[in-house]
Amino acid sequence: MTEATGQVFTILTVCTGNICRSPLAEYYLRSRLAELGDVRVRSAGTMANDGDRAPAQAEALAKRYGVDVSVHRATYLGERQLRDAQLVLALAREHRSAVVRTLPKASRTAFTLREFARLAEGLTDEDLGRIALLPEDDVAGRLSALVALVGSRRGVVAPAATADDDEVIDPYKRSDATYALSGEQLVPAADAVADILLRAARIRPDGAAGSTMGASA
Repeated sequence: MTEATGQVFTILTVCTGNICRSPLAEYYLRSRLAELGDVRVRSAGTMANDGDRAPAQAEALAKRYGVDVSVHRATYLGERQLRDAQLVLALAREHRSAVVRTLPKASRTAFTLREFARLAEGLTDEDLGRIALLPEDDVAGRLSALVALVGSRRGVVAPAATADDDEVIDPYKRSDATYALSGEQLVPAADAVADILLRAARIRPDGAAGSTMGASA
């Protein structure tokens, strides 16, 4: 079991109102990554009204995937949140564009959620070799190295079949079926992201998976 170093790796999920897509991504990833020390997951919205609650349909969708967003309150996206984040996962291209306009240097660490999952697909233990050489207790360092690795695959990995394939549909004020589709697009991508983050945190130089200890904030 590895001890936490005290260095925090922050993931920020971003959508428009911060009441449907990004809260589900936040709480779901937080649940999946709970065993990692020094990892926290937050969310914000490019047009959020601070304090807004998730609508009933969003709460019901989250429960379907095993998370409770009833305590969530919306937060407007600002430069401070972006400066604190080592990985930004936008739910659509417009959100990533807003992130980069707000903090240009975030272009290196900002992806859409589905884009990050697509770029990370197929990464081998050999690809993660340099990460495996980092100290096992440096989870933040390992995950930051992974973000750089995934970013380097832009232009190398085949693009999405359509631009929409890198986005999660906005279900706000739409039908239950649209909420269901949003979840079907979001959750598998979040699982893929969580899986590769966990691999990067655990991998050892011999390719074996180590173990981690801790909880996300």
